[in-house]
Amino acid sequence: MSAIKQILHESRKRVDVDEFLQKDLSRAGYGGVEIVKSPLGTRVTVYAVRPGLVIGRGGEMIRTLSRTLETKFKLFNPQIAVAEVTVPELNPNIMASKVISSLERGIHFRRACYWTLNSIMGAGALGCEIIISGKLTTERSRCEKFRAGYVPKVGEPAMKNVSRAVVSTQLKPGLLGVKVVIIPPDFKSPDKIHIKEPLPAEAEVPEASTPTPEATPEVAVTEPSSEAEKKEKTETTTPEETETALKNTKEAEQAKAEGSPDAPKKPTETELKTEKPKDETATPTPKSSEKTEGDRENA
Repeated sequence: MSAIKQILHESRKRVDVDEFLQKDLSRAGYGGVEIVKSPLGTRVTVYAVRPGLVIGRGGEMIRTLSRTLETKFKLFNPQIAVAEVTVPELNPNIMASKVISSLERGIHFRRACYWTLNSIMGAGALGCEIIISGKLTTERSRCEKFRAGYVPKVGEPAMKNVSRAVVSTQLKPGLLGVKVVIIPPDFKSPDKIHIKEPLPAEAEVPEASTPTPEATPEVAVTEPSSEAEKKEKTETTTPEETETALKNTKEAEQAKAEGSPDAPKKPTETELKTEKPKDETATPTPKSSEKTEGDRENA
């Protein structure tokens, strides 16, 4: 079997399984099926509003379903899992089956379609479209559309992000079909552009200022004009020059230390001359007014 025929065969089998489960699990609020193949078997996930009716007492319904899927549809080792639908208003299979059930009970098609449309939009859907076709009021078949919100028709967004379902029923006038298209709340349309508003001047947050290093004074570097100056700069210093430079720096440090106010002052030569030892007694000097005896005799 070629690859194209294999793909067609698998897709036809999925449609047959979906139709079978829709008829068999209509009371449980059937919401769709997901079939995934694996080396160990085929995993079948059934979505329903009332999963208890799908499982049955002690898992009896699950066992019967797995046997029918294996024998009738040739599924390898089917493993059935049941998942509950949290928001049934956003599931097109459930809403289409509700329209069909209301038509089977004798409710007018317009009333059933508008009730379903309002419940879908009330659940938060961005858009919805219900198409009902068949012998609605006369012997001639026709179709009517009921639409609300934003419904894309063509392109990749309409194929990937939009969920749809088709359900049919046989009534006395003839065959009636219902198609439900629902756009989920998280749908992002590519033709809608959102422009962010600029922040006001007061709401702007000041940027954190990084500490800048202190500016060092720029030193102008002049290139030597002649070759002799270049040679002088490139010559290395001798050890004698380094010794003299060290002596000069030490003398400068000593001079700074002596010039500081805290440093002890050295006595000068005049101070040293005036100072006398403590043991020597001071001789009294004669006053000018008093005259000695020798002077009197001479007089």
